[in-house]
Amino acid sequence: MAEDDIDVVADNEARAYPFPWSPAAFADCLRAEHECHVVELGGRTIGHGVVAVTLGEAQLLNVCIEPQAQGRGYGRALADFLLQRATARSATVVFLEVRPSNHVAIALYGTLGFRAIGRRRGYYQALVGREDALIMALDLNASTGAVELQ
Repeated sequence: MAEDDIDVVADNEARAYPFPWSPAAFADCLRAEHECHVVELGGRTIGHGVVAVTLGEAQLLNVCIEPQAQGRGYGRALADFLLQRATARSATVVFLEVRPSNHVAIALYGTLGFRAIGRRRGYYQALVGREDALIMALDLNASTGAVELQ
């Protein structure tokens, strides 16, 4: 992802989510030198993802495929790629937050080896009130993919 991609990325994000990231959020990720990538199909950007890596830990911040391209494996390929980038930057564990109502994402992350380890109460804006975040983790060094936190 480059600064020139931000408008298209923000448009895809707005079509995919009721509470999308702003263009400024993507610009901040680029400035912070997070791993920011786009998915292109036929010369058109259909998705994007962001993973931050610091001191051996990664945070999968965003995985988005435009609605018309969902259900075709692009999200899985993007998530796999972001995990590879985290590993290449010496991450040993990856965390993420996901809405408990996002059953498709939770299922995808589960097949990648992520396990639920906790909740953040009232983390997300919702149409009415707030929605919790399910915290998930993946140990990149373990064959089981599970992380135990105390």
